[in-house]
Amino acid sequence: MVTTQNTLTQDQAATPAEPGTEQGTTTPDLTPSQAFDALYAFCAPALVRQTYLLTGRRELAREAVERAFQLAWQHWPEVAQDRDPGGWVRAVAYDCALSPWHLLRPRYRNAEPPPSDPADRALLHALLRLPPSYRRTLVLYDGVGLDLPETAAETEASTPAAANRLTHAREALAALLPELADLGELHRRLLVLASKERLRAAEPEPVRREGERRNVFWTRAAIASTVTIIGATTLTLWTAPTHYEAPIAPAQAVQGVPPAAVMGPLSREAQAVRTVLLRRAGARGPARLAPELR
Repeated sequence: MVTTQNTLTQDQAATPAEPGTEQGTTTPDLTPSQAFDALYAFCAPALVRQTYLLTGRRELAREAVERAFQLAWQHWPEVAQDRDPGGWVRAVAYDCALSPWHLLRPRYRNAEPPPSDPADRALLHALLRLPPSYRRTLVLYDGVGLDLPETAAETEASTPAAANRLTHAREALAALLPELADLGELHRRLLVLASKERLRAAEPEPVRREGERRNVFWTRAAIASTVTIIGATTLTLWTAPTHYEAPIAPAQAVQGVPPAAVMGPLSREAQAVRTVLLRRAGARGPARLAPELR
């Protein structure tokens, strides 16, 4: 097996043979955790160095790789059957490392100490001046060693677009550091920059435990959300009206009605008429007042 301690090149992850097995014999089946640990041990050290070239941050590089492997463990049946499990994890790690949301986190607002070597410091500064898509294409092609179609597929671009990004990235680096116009020198400097930082990945077991913990958390969150939606839907159906009820029209003032007349004092003529009418009514009043004789 090719070691990855001092190189950015990463071959497709292979399952190591068990101790005591000879070459050409059948390797015993591994449990999911053993297969995951083998993939992690083979890919994680190189991935941390690659993501450092993308971000220029040591802690962010380790965090992105750990997060990628946590997602890989949560989707392990899919990852285990993938044609290139290492490429699956690498794509997720690059996406996590280049996420713009890291700029909102206080711990990543300030720049980390640059490399001690002036040449490495100049190269890292030049890399970080490239757009993220150009930087990712350059690291995959000139650092990892993928061919152009594989680089285009991993960056979700067409092959001509990936070639255009690679050309512009090389031109921008050569304009800042003329010695990098030599592609062999560029590849060597990328390896040296990543290897000098001595970046180390965490152990696989804590990564698996954190992936399981996150999986349990999101599963419970999904169940709680589903129960809340079901409860809200049931309450809505229970309290909703079963027939149409016309809305009550708002009250409006009646227009055009004359104001009520106010009773005032009677004139002399009206008082005289009232007196005569009352006298006549007294003689022809109801039977309870003046009963009729029969």
